[in-house]
Amino acid sequence: MTQSPSTATGSEAAAVSSGGRTGSATPARLADDTGQGKTTIASGVVQKIAGIAARDISGVYSMGGGVSRAFGAIRERIPGGSGTSQAAGVQVEVGEKQAAIDLDIVVEYGAGIVELARAVRRNVIAAVEQMTGLEVIEVNIAVNDIHMPGDDDDSGEAAPSQPSTRVE
Repeated sequence: MTQSPSTATGSEAAAVSSGGRTGSATPARLADDTGQGKTTIASGVVQKIAGIAARDISGVYSMGGGVSRAFGAIRERIPGGSGTSQAAGVQVEVGEKQAAIDLDIVVEYGAGIVELARAVRRNVIAAVEQMTGLEVIEVNIAVNDIHMPGDDDDSGEAAPSQPSTRVE
């Protein structure tokens, strides 16, 4: 995080001092000036918003590292399975008024990675801030793989067999 522990408050200070994304279930508490109640936002909500916003950018093939993508593929094949999780490849750290987000993405071959990362970062920040009211202080993007055209074309087919030399 770019914030020093001395300027952080409450759960933000603990998260900053821990040095990593914990994905903690501590919800953000948004101030309510009317005194009629409090609004809390779970970290899972921020994860989903960020995941959807990242996938909206052309050139992002999928989200997550190899293990989470493999589990997503297994869930897709199970009848009644949920398929790909919107939060796969997204880790968040949510404080009282701020959020920091880490994304693991797979890009389409040919996409300009620097420009793609800028577009993803802008879209994620805009979506999270607009929907939650939290200030997004950083979005870290890790490009884990490049998807090549045709990688998925033959995934469901068996490899062509060698012609048999059957003797009768």
